[in-house]
Amino acid sequence: MRKPSLSKNRALKLLLTLALTGLAHTAAALSTDKDQPIEVEADTAELDDIKNKSVYTGNVILTQGTIRMTGDKMTVYHTEDDELDTLIMEGEPATYRQLPDDSDVYDEAEAKTIEYYELQNLVILIEEAEVRQEGLNMTGKRIDYDTELSQVKARSTAKQEPGQEASGGKERVKVILKKKKEPDESSSPGTP
Repeated sequence: MRKPSLSKNRALKLLLTLALTGLAHTAAALSTDKDQPIEVEADTAELDDIKNKSVYTGNVILTQGTIRMTGDKMTVYHTEDDELDTLIMEGEPATYRQLPDDSDVYDEAEAKTIEYYELQNLVILIEEAEVRQEGLNMTGKRIDYDTELSQVKARSTAKQEPGQEASGGKERVKVILKKKKEPDESSSPGTP
């Protein structure tokens, strides 16, 4: 059996990897976040080195710099080499926020389940998923984010049920883009 300090190192390594990768945003994360200490608070924590799994339950709060994740339960799976494999945050809702460089507006995401697959460079927001960035708001039943390619895919229901209308407002993906500001007419050329 491994020493408990290895579990702590593994958890810190996992959280650092998660923080560096970020969730569902195209803007660069605050560059100093990766240098900040990682802190996890929960009502309970269970670390199982044999199963390469750790579970945090009860008002789970993960912070690192401007990064903050919350949920009711966080389950972390590691590979045999102590590398992060999968992190699952569940809540009503589970939330994520981070302040990008050169911004005073946080990027935010929430869903009932946030799944992070390190080896596949994939973040999946499931059930009542929403991503909010400066100038963008996206909602859907499921939002997939490829962290390597910076590609986002949003979906409504995975499969349309018989009798369900395709245009039924609640089950469709919705994207709201903030309109660019018009130049001030009083500052345009030729204005007295």
